[in-house]
Order: sequence, then structure tokens, then C-alpha cells
Amino acid sequence: MSSVEYISYKGILLPSVCYSLETLDQVENEFQTLDDDVITVTYPKSGTHWMAEILGLISQNGDPTWTHSVLLWERSPWIETDDGLKQALQNPPPRLLNSHLPFQLFPKSFLHTKAKVIYTLRNPKDVLISSYHFSMMANILKTPKSLQEHLEDFLSGNVFYSSWFDHVKSWMELKGRPNFFYITYEELQQDLRGSVEKICHFLGKELSSQQLDSVVEYASFQKMKENKMSNYSLVDEIIADHTKGEFMRKGISGDWKSHLTVAQNEYFDRVYRENMQGMRTNFPWD
Repeated sequence: MSSVEYISYKGILLPSVCYSLETLDQVENEFQTLDDDVITVTYPKSGTHWMAEILGLISQNGDPTWTHSVLLWERSPWIETDDGLKQALQNPPPRLLNSHLPFQLFPKSFLHTKAKVIYTLRNPKDVLISSYHFSMMANILKTPKSLQEHLEDFLSGNVFYSSWFDHVKSWMELKGRPNFFYITYEELQQDLRGSVEKICHFLGKELSSQQLDSVVEYASFQKMKENKMSNYSLVDEIIADHTKGEFMRKGISGDWKSHLTVAQNEYFDRVYRENMQGMRTNFPWD
């Protein structure tokens, strides 16, 4: 077990490394989103890096020079981390930004701008497995004793960024707003090109067929895994122990089937149904 401490900001648990109450308060109450900001929002382990890479490539009309020469967390900083906020304030517009914040802690300025949010969701069972493996290598996160313990913590919201259910419900309230677009990890996998076309349409960006091909090629799991600027192999050892695993592990859907027992799966389904009743959106995993 790692002796990692979490801080709590308005009920949301976060690592005490990289995060501070001051920064979180500043992001929520003072940070100014700009009309041409494009912000990737996810619950952790739901495809953040993938979407950031896609948006980086779209912004460059499919040319991979930028995504292959600038670190992902510098071109798309996480606004709620101490370093990410500093980076975001330095980056010239139009900015690409990332956040894992639930909507109630997101910059209040967002509602008064035309800034665009792209919210990516993923089957929570796959999020669970991905976060379990990530917790094993991330030095800033508590290391679960077992998958069973992690399952219970995940379903009760006792993990970093707290409840998946609350996060999804908070953001899906924005469905129908012109500057909010949601997509699932599963859709990206099934039809990356079609998904990129939808994202371009939302952004008001027109790419040629060749430019689209390039975005799709360089945003593939294999190309991202090979890209040192995107695969997190260069992240500081304070944050992750690279001897314990790779950040980009499998990039597949349905990996939970090779991890969860029948009993664990039934327990998950029961908690999922209780928490998601009344949701007017159907997801690919429902």
C-alpha cells in the first residue's frame, strides 16, 4: 500500500500531489474560458488522451508535426492541476484544454462563453479496470489491495475524482446545448473516421478527405503508443512508476470481461441500475 494522501475539494477526492485547494478554487471561480477554447472533459480513464490527440490533429488539419513535437499535457493542459493551470494561462488562443472536473466544479465562466466542451464517456466497467491498472503504477494514487477493494471504492465514489455516476449525470445535464457535444469511447473505436467527422462538424471545421485520413491514422492506438509526446513515457517518476506498467495499456473495449467474476459483474450491474435510473440517454453498454 502506498501512503498517498487525498485532498477533498467540495466533496471530490483528488491526489495531494499536483493538486491544491487554491488552484481548484481559482479554476472554479476565476479562470476565464474563452469563446474559442475547446475543452476535453472526461471522468479519468475514459479516453482523455485519445480525444486530446484527435483534437490536436484536427487543429493542425491532420499534420502530426505539433502532436509529435510538443508534450500532450503542454498542448492540452489539465486546468485543475497546479502546473496545468499555469500552462493553460500561458497558451495562446485558440486553446485546447483538458479537465476531469464534474460540472459543478468546472469554471463558472463557461456558461457565459461560446467555449466548446467535448465530453467523452466510456463503459464504467472498462473505466474500473483501466483505473485499477493505472492505480498500480501511479505514485500519486492509492494502490488498491485487490480488484474487489477497488470495485467497492469505485462504486461508492471513494476514488480520485469521486463518483463516476455523479460525474456523468452532472455533465449530461448539458445535453442539447449548442456548445456541448458528447461521444463514447466505444463509438470512437467502432468508427473513428465517422466520429472525427462529427467532431469536426461540432467545431465548425472542414477537413479534406486526405486530412481526415491523416487524423485517423495518427490518432490510432498504435501510432499514439509509439508517440513519446503522447504515450506518457516521459511523465515524471513522482507521478508514475514506469516499471509497473504502461500508461497506454490495451486501448480496447470489453476488457472487464477478463477481470470481473460473475458475482462482481452482477453487483456492478445492480449499483449501476440504482444510480442511473431516470437517465434519459442510452449508452452503448446499457
